[in-house]
Amino acid sequence: MTTRTLGVVMNGVTGRMGYRQHLVRSVLAINSAGGVALPSGERVLLRPVLVGRSEAKLRDLAGRHDIPDWTTDLDAALADPANQIYFDAQVTSARVGAVTRAIEAGKHVYAEKPTAETLEDAITLAKTARAAGVKNGVVQDKLFLPGLLKLRRLVEGGFFGRVLSVRGEFGYWVFEGDWQPAQRPSWNYRAEDGGGIVLDMFPHWHYVLENLFGRVEAVTARAVTHVPDRWDEAGGRYDATADDAAYGIFELAGGVVAQINSSWTTRVFRDELVEFQVDGTEGSAVAGLRRCRVQHRSTTPKPVWNPDLPATEPFREQWQEVPDNAEFDNGFKTQWEMFVRHVAAGEPFPYDFAAGARGVQLAQAGLLSSTEGRRVELTPIDFGGEA
Repeated sequence: MTTRTLGVVMNGVTGRMGYRQHLVRSVLAINSAGGVALPSGERVLLRPVLVGRSEAKLRDLAGRHDIPDWTTDLDAALADPANQIYFDAQVTSARVGAVTRAIEAGKHVYAEKPTAETLEDAITLAKTARAAGVKNGVVQDKLFLPGLLKLRRLVEGGFFGRVLSVRGEFGYWVFEGDWQPAQRPSWNYRAEDGGGIVLDMFPHWHYVLENLFGRVEAVTARAVTHVPDRWDEAGGRYDATADDAAYGIFELAGGVVAQINSSWTTRVFRDELVEFQVDGTEGSAVAGLRRCRVQHRSTTPKPVWNPDLPATEPFREQWQEVPDNAEFDNGFKTQWEMFVRHVAAGEPFPYDFAAGARGVQLAQAGLLSSTEGRRVELTPIDFGGEA
């Protein structure tokens, strides 16, 4: 068995997601496991080249993980022919410029979502990558969560019959930063830096809905800034200019209606931080990050509404746990392996920049719906060729 090494320029790994999920739990974990296996029997190891603005942070991170290659000069990293993949996990506002430079340098590009702040820029990136002939992909990690994989199994097995509706709840309380440190970076709450829960979460909901239940055809949404005063990493107060909660209704092809609440200003009273309930003519399911429970038509109880008496039905106990039936790896790592096989062996990778642009389209339509107080239809995007 032979191995080869691909240089991967990783921009933005000093941030929370870039460091924990992409560097440590994906790229370094892949190398620790012996690399990505290709159909030929060959294995591919990844050589991370860390890029960022802070020399001190990069030096510390590289030393912590014995990574020899790091730089604050993105163009120098892109100029090295040994570096074949560029990965971007920067703040959203910095993504388009850096990704464009990587495409112009002939690198295959993998990026966090959203791929851009505006639909126009997202479409331009997709077209630019296609015209350059570089392979491109966007992170769609929630598709690879154990709970969502079990839900996909139910959909593909016909468990639901005809799917009627999807109801999603996502969120938790993010501290303001004054008397307890916030769990999220302050830029998330500044619209001028690409923040906002709609731009962050609607692309997630788009690919979940599109891949499991059908194309999103229209959206009605309300985006709100519930907490206007927050404190940054240095303890300074700032105005929160981006939305921190969004309430959306999504109309899907085939008549399925999805309702999803997204909030950084809610306290959790459910089993997981995100849960989806799917109701169909033959059965229902509730899926979270890891668990998935079902109730079939044949075992559905017959509740009777009577507000004068206490509820005695053990409703949660009447659902059945869906077994794992498989070993589930880290979702980010799984998609990294898929993209590496896409680059190194030409295997299909459907989560490209066109898919990323459709996610941005939903976010932009959601913000427009909220601003104008109306339902907004989504029209298919013309990418100038097969999407």
